[in-house]
Amino acid sequence: MASVPSISYSITVRLEVPAGGRAVSELTAAVEHAGGSVTALDVTASGHERLRIDVTCAATDTAHADQLVEVLREVAGVTIHKVSDRTFLMHLGGKIEMQAKHPIRNRDDLSMVYTPGVARVSQAIARNPDDARRLTIKRNSIAVVSDGSAVLGLGNIGPQAALPVMEGKAALFKRFAGIDAWPICLDTQDADTIVEVVRCIAPGFAGINLEDISAPRCFEIERRLREQLDIPVFHDDQHGTAIVVLGALTNALRFVGKDIAQIRIVMSGAGAAGSAILRLLLAAGAKDVIVADVEGVIHARRDGLSPELRWIADRTNHAQYAGDVRGSVAEADVFIGVSAPNILTGADIATMNPGAIVFALANPDPEVDPAQAREHATVVATGRSDYPNQINNVLAFPGVFRGLLDAHSHKVDEGMLLAAAQAIAAVVTDDELNANYVIPSVFHPDVHGAVAAAVRSAVSASAAGAPGAGGAAGATGGS
Repeated sequence: MASVPSISYSITVRLEVPAGGRAVSELTAAVEHAGGSVTALDVTASGHERLRIDVTCAATDTAHADQLVEVLREVAGVTIHKVSDRTFLMHLGGKIEMQAKHPIRNRDDLSMVYTPGVARVSQAIARNPDDARRLTIKRNSIAVVSDGSAVLGLGNIGPQAALPVMEGKAALFKRFAGIDAWPICLDTQDADTIVEVVRCIAPGFAGINLEDISAPRCFEIERRLREQLDIPVFHDDQHGTAIVVLGALTNALRFVGKDIAQIRIVMSGAGAAGSAILRLLLAAGAKDVIVADVEGVIHARRDGLSPELRWIADRTNHAQYAGDVRGSVAEADVFIGVSAPNILTGADIATMNPGAIVFALANPDPEVDPAQAREHATVVATGRSDYPNQINNVLAFPGVFRGLLDAHSHKVDEGMLLAAAQAIAAVVTDDELNANYVIPSVFHPDVHGAVAAAVRSAVSASAAGAPGAGGAAGATGGS
């Protein structure tokens, strides 16, 4: 798949050019000829002889950005002064900060914010621990916890390298749901230690968001924390992905006029995301699903199945197909990939049923080239921002936690996940629905509020013991 310029590889080049002549227009032409995209050109200083200009352009990767600088350097009369990577500039000093909610202007303020006045508040909480939600930051705070073992598509890069990602996650919680999220990056990948550390810090938070912890340890860690804590524990790589996939699939099926209970779904990927997607699809009524991992299609007769894969084998692939993922997509209605790039071709998609739906979510390179998939499938979605129908977890986790925190929920259950998915789908109206718009933008003004409201209602239904409110009791344990 051909790469295109991305704002994530955006640079600003400060340079000087002669004040007269064609040098300014040649800057833009040079960048575009080299495959870049000029997004801004600002004159920052002017004289009779020279102009100082900041040229901002997008590249496809770091090497391409370096190439664009050299191309600009070759323009006649250009002097390069400084090159700034805009993404790195945004991260200088971190992306988040703590701010006090009340000014501390004098001794009176100090006496109430801190000692001696604060002692009265501490004593009140000691008498009634439930008051911690009312009188501290706990009511609106979650911990974003990672061990750095499975960060984005970068793999096991460790806790310090994971910190920029967790900071970004915290910034998104604040931007889209007004939640104070705190990055907690742990210098251990031992499941017992992670569980114990999170258990110990839990009193300061109203929820735990597990992030970028590799499978299968993430399943055990989440299960044990859910058993030990009285606050909701949510693994976004699993459940956030599953919610958004189901929301998008609901609308894609609505567009092509198919019923989830009547279709065949093929999935590539049986890790954290794939397992959670499968569980939610089954809870939503899917009947005919085939799942493949790196060793091929999962079936009951395959040797060496782990407990997690055995769970999948017992609930999918009823015909016991034992081939590969390419063979399994023939006559399928839906393909969902959360695995590896370029495992399918357009010719493979052509073997699917009419009205095919393809969710190729591997990043940055999907399981099949979206352009090739579009030649044969009716609806195509990816995890990328430069194609329509981006499957983005930001659609789910801010609203999910907003609803959980507002409802003072002590848990996350299947009914809440299903409610969140349905809310995301419902944001897209019948008039708006088309092949290129089955999922709303993360900046849609209604989506996060709709998800929060749906989760609050699901929490109330679960607490009241409404039929089906919590889903099948055994369906989410360990997911």
